[in-house]
Amino acid sequence: MSHLVIYNEEGSVLELIKEYEAVSKRLAALGVRFERWKADNELSWDAGQKEVIKAYEEDINRIIKEFGFKSLDVVSLIPENPKKDELRNVFLKEHTHSDFEVRFFVDGSGTFYLHIDDKVYVAFCEKGDFISVPAYTKHWFDMGSKPFFKAIRFFLIPEGWVADFTGSDISLKIPSHDDIASL
Repeated sequence: MSHLVIYNEEGSVLELIKEYEAVSKRLAALGVRFERWKADNELSWDAGQKEVIKAYEEDINRIIKEFGFKSLDVVSLIPENPKKDELRNVFLKEHTHSDFEVRFFVDGSGTFYLHIDDKVYVAFCEKGDFISVPAYTKHWFDMGSKPFFKAIRFFLIPEGWVADFTGSDISLKIPSHDDIASL
């Protein structure tokens, strides 16, 4: 189940929120949009980008119309991927974007870490979750040691995912996706 854990910068838990409405409300106060969409389209795990986009075409078109996105893609990762550790390590580094980061989880799970002021808001996302992280928000993403997720990513810029890494090591102080998933 999706949930939110709030940590101080030293990695101590300040609050755990497990109710969807409360998670959504707390994140909204930070400018983060968090919604639960229907993700009941039956897709095989190896469904390609075209098939996934077709399955969620109505929601995709609604969001594109609302925000004016210029591009989108489908990203997925499974535990057997030989580059899983390399990919995980890229996303584990705190960074920002000039574009807001928008994801819809079609399957599996992943965790967004939002470093805002002196707290880290950890949003565990799973199938059906839509999250939009505001531009220039310091954050990172963890897919876990055995990644299993498929998500649609939306972009305002045609280049797609472009990160500006902060150089901070704060991600080493906060529990990993594997720990967060078990809460």
